[in-house]
Amino acid sequence: MKTFSFERARTAQAFRISPQDTNYFAILSDASKDGNDNIAVIEIFNVGGATPPNSHVRAHEFFYVLHGSGVAVSDGEEQPIRQGDALLLKPGSVHVIRNTGAGKLYTLTVMTPNEGFSELIRSGEPVRLDAQDLAILEGA
Repeated sequence: MKTFSFERARTAQAFRISPQDTNYFAILSDASKDGNDNIAVIEIFNVGGATPPNSHVRAHEFFYVLHGSGVAVSDGEEQPIRQGDALLLKPGSVHVIRNTGAGKLYTLTVMTPNEGFSELIRSGEPVRLDAQDLAILEGA
């Protein structure tokens, strides 16, 4: 029996939750793929892109900035974020992540427990990672 799961950015399924969204997700691990109760994605924010304001009842949401820069806002507090920064949002906080940089913003985003995030992402429209996305995520 295989005791691990493996994914490459190039083969990860990617989705945009709704057509007007300015961010999209490449799924690395979730319940549908791996049977676990968390989700790990690469979240990609277009220039000027942002999440809608949101909060989670039980879930902690962790962001690690892989490339780019932005601002995290949680319950009215702002924190600039850039490559190499880690941010943990606690349950109940109303938060937004905004790309304020000149290029795309890439984060490793992990939510534990999943709290329906995987299902929400997978209900969206499939998208393809472009050449720039793959170059950033593959370290080219």
